[in-house]
Amino acid sequence: MDAAQEVKSRLNIEDVIAQYVQLKRMGRNYKGLSPWTNEKTASFVVSPEKQIWHDFSSGRGGDVISFVMEVEGLDFRGALEQLARQAGVDLEKFGNKPSSENTARKKRILEALDLAAKFYQKQLTGNHEVLEYLFKSREFTKDTILTWRLGYAPNNGRALVDFLIKNKFSTEDIAGAGLSTKRRSGTGDMFRGRVMVPLCDGQGSVIGFTARQLQEDTDGPKYINTPQTIVYDKSRHVFGLHLAKESIRKTGYVVACEGNLDVLQSWQVGVANVVASAGTAMTVQHLKELKRFTGDVRLSFDADKAGIAATERVIPLAGSVGVELRIISLPEGKDPDDLAREDANAWRSVIESAKEAPQWLLDQYRTQLDLSSASGKKTLTDKLLPTIATLVDPVEKEHYLKLLAEASDTSLGALQDKLSGKESAAASTRMKQVKQPVVVDEAGERDYRRLQNHLLAMILMQPSLRGVTESIDGEIIQGHEQEVVFHFLKVNPSFKPDAKGLAKLKEAADYVKMLSLLFEEEYASLSAQDLREQASVLKNRLIANYVKMQNTKLSVAMHGATNQKEINKLASKADALNRLINNPPPAI
Repeated sequence: MDAAQEVKSRLNIEDVIAQYVQLKRMGRNYKGLSPWTNEKTASFVVSPEKQIWHDFSSGRGGDVISFVMEVEGLDFRGALEQLARQAGVDLEKFGNKPSSENTARKKRILEALDLAAKFYQKQLTGNHEVLEYLFKSREFTKDTILTWRLGYAPNNGRALVDFLIKNKFSTEDIAGAGLSTKRRSGTGDMFRGRVMVPLCDGQGSVIGFTARQLQEDTDGPKYINTPQTIVYDKSRHVFGLHLAKESIRKTGYVVACEGNLDVLQSWQVGVANVVASAGTAMTVQHLKELKRFTGDVRLSFDADKAGIAATERVIPLAGSVGVELRIISLPEGKDPDDLAREDANAWRSVIESAKEAPQWLLDQYRTQLDLSSASGKKTLTDKLLPTIATLVDPVEKEHYLKLLAEASDTSLGALQDKLSGKESAAASTRMKQVKQPVVVDEAGERDYRRLQNHLLAMILMQPSLRGVTESIDGEIIQGHEQEVVFHFLKVNPSFKPDAKGLAKLKEAADYVKMLSLLFEEEYASLSAQDLREQASVLKNRLIANYVKMQNTKLSVAMHGATNQKEINKLASKADALNRLINNPPPAI
């Protein structure tokens, strides 16, 4: 038995999922509201018998590990580690010695950091000056201070180091956690006389700290962060994600600010889908981390010169990873912390009215440049066209080209000529950065997964519908497990969907369980005629969705094509897609 099987054998899937979704027993299964959509009628189903789950509203499904991956935004290893801790499984038994040693060191450092957070919290409770600063100056509530585990680092040299040593931590452990530093007087505390804000990973474990000065006019930097350690990487860590992810899933978008205290204040007024990068230094890694939860990122950097410059740096990064970036425009002289404190509704309003990146750039430069001059027009188009070149949808692209043409008093043809060069450069950059399919909108992907699952469930469990495998090109079915099931059914049209028969699909065992659950819940009570009609509708919708997705990819590929042979090949594919949609396969 491997590590994943061992973990799954020790956990009941309904117990794990109940930590995230309120479940009610419905016959053999449990039902609840989807954690990914704002549905009012429960369509999220868990089968204790099959040890699988399926979310009918989003098309997602799988085993207990895939659920934690989806809901926590983790990769397979991260989800396995989290569940292993819950199941009491020692993953070191399944690994090699070096990784076991690294795991043990990481565990020790996390323990030191957690104890340090408790130490700082204790110091805070007895310090009137710091409490007055947090309660009166920052206007934080007791609930906010406790939830975010705010603390205080005493200003006496070695208080934390001595405390941790007394609790059996070595100087190597303390230094490895980024909690100590070497000074002239010897090893001492890294942080002194500052408000301490714990930095947590996605599961809420403390991995570092941000330390803030109490007085604005004190010498030295206002903020100090934990240095890079084996558990903390500034370029990857997203502050507040552990408390924001549930709200992100429900709202469908995330707000990214500069400062940690912006996040706390927003959370306090009920806008919980807010996170922060380390200042304005947002990286591709930050965006990829957020993309695990949503492709809709709304940026709210301060409206000063540095914040505007940082926003401009993030725009091309978002395009490179397939994130839809919108920009929040704050009132002059305000940051999210100020606005949330003064008027929570105003903060919500600016979030809702966030502008798409091309529109925001156009508005910024239209007021800064002399657009009556050739140099002003050149600068404006130079700033806007690289962003427009990253847009996939041709209608959206033309919309912004027309706005830019109007703003710069330039012909649409001239802009299109200039854009062609930008698009080639953008396509070349994309090919160098990532070798993966062009990103499709999340709603389209979700609908495609759902259609595939429903159609495969029907032809798996109802032999009379197997004829659909002859009328659908195999390329339309996407995903390894999906392809395994489809091709098996094509080769074995008389296959019986009983326990003995389903056992033949070992390569996609969990996916097959999910499909059988889907059929039981949605289609088992339908007549043969109704099943045929439903299958025909699903087949045609799946083909239409496939054509739409492929046309989007071909459109982008066409812009990046570098020679006539490549263009002809892409055009041939486009013709084949048009024939598929204009001449659909016959009804089942």
